[in-house]
Amino acid sequence: MIDLDAALDRLPLLAILRGIAPPEARPVGDALVSAGFSILEAPLNSPEPYDTIRQLAEAHGDTCLIGAGTVLTPEQVQRTADAGGRIVVSPNFNAEVVRATKRLGMISCPGVFTPSEAFAALDAGADCLKIFPGDAIAPKFIKAIRAVLPASARIVVTGGVGAANLAEFMEAGADGAGIGSALYKPGRPAAEVGEVAARLVVAVRAAREAA
Repeated sequence: MIDLDAALDRLPLLAILRGIAPPEARPVGDALVSAGFSILEAPLNSPEPYDTIRQLAEAHGDTCLIGAGTVLTPEQVQRTADAGGRIVVSPNFNAEVVRATKRLGMISCPGVFTPSEAFAALDAGADCLKIFPGDAIAPKFIKAIRAVLPASARIVVTGGVGAANLAEFMEAGADGAGIGSALYKPGRPAAEVGEVAARLVVAVRAAREAA
């Protein structure tokens, strides 16, 4: 199975499918994977999210990282694992959530916004730091925090990051970005999601060359 480093190296984008319903899971997941995505997140404030995670994991769990977003409690971590998820993404840092994730052998990606939160999350066992909200900072923030974090720390910026500014964040030291409404909105046809995803993949390649 693919790990976090391999997934980010393949394509440094995390698809945030907020609001997705189980009937959309397979077609939208297929479209994203066909475009090159290898990290798919179903936020838990979506309709029947564990069913969606289960479907995505059954279809693409061998080649992609499938998991949950907006994970706030250890109980939600367990349910994500039971559904076949392998990555746990949160908008905040909660040490108990991180530790529960690691006890189950899953990938932990808590949300942080300050150096203190970032170091506390890493100390708790986080595999990746989700800088959130990304539209509240400038790329120079990533450059500054990257200078003091361990070189092995993975940074994903989420919120307000897209094709227009991805290159700036990656040049500053981000390892990737979480893409939400710019990629998927409830009811958006899978074919259209695939087209948007393909354009983002082109933007990522350009950003990597620039970085």
